[in-house]
Amino acid sequence: MKNDLVAEIESTKEMLLTALGSFTRQNINTVPFDGSWTAGQVGEHVLKSASGVLQTITGPVKPAGRDPEQNVKPLADAFLNFEIKFQSPDFIIPSNEPKDRDYLLSALNEAFEGIRKVTGSADLNLVCTGFEMPVMGQMTRLEFINFTVFHTKRHTHQLNNILKYF
Repeated sequence: MKNDLVAEIESTKEMLLTALGSFTRQNINTVPFDGSWTAGQVGEHVLKSASGVLQTITGPVKPAGRDPEQNVKPLADAFLNFEIKFQSPDFIIPSNEPKDRDYLLSALNEAFEGIRKVTGSADLNLVCTGFEMPVMGQMTRLEFINFTVFHTKRHTHQLNNILKYF
């Protein structure tokens, strides 16, 4: 299971970096249509989320006392349903400042590499106590890592849609 999840993280990261890397240094900061984030803002949002997950899964933990996968399917059902619209929590809303594409690509690669390393080496069945996910509450490392995969796939889909405007 761990090897499959490590491979999934790597694949998801590559799809994200390919999509974000498809934008130029100019159009990464261009709003494609009313009400949309720029590709750079999507990248910053994913970076804030992935960096927060990395911090959470390397932070304090405790035994789960429950099925460590109980939230995986509900997370997949929600985040991989592209018909559902979500309101981002304030702490991961991107700024309106212009984004540097190369910085985002490097920082995202670094955050995902950290998550990949934890996935391959840590006990994924433990509950992370340093952060509670909105709606879900405390989650296991396994759930946080799967959330990152689903959340990133959602935003990679969004980036590919934005790219159609350029």
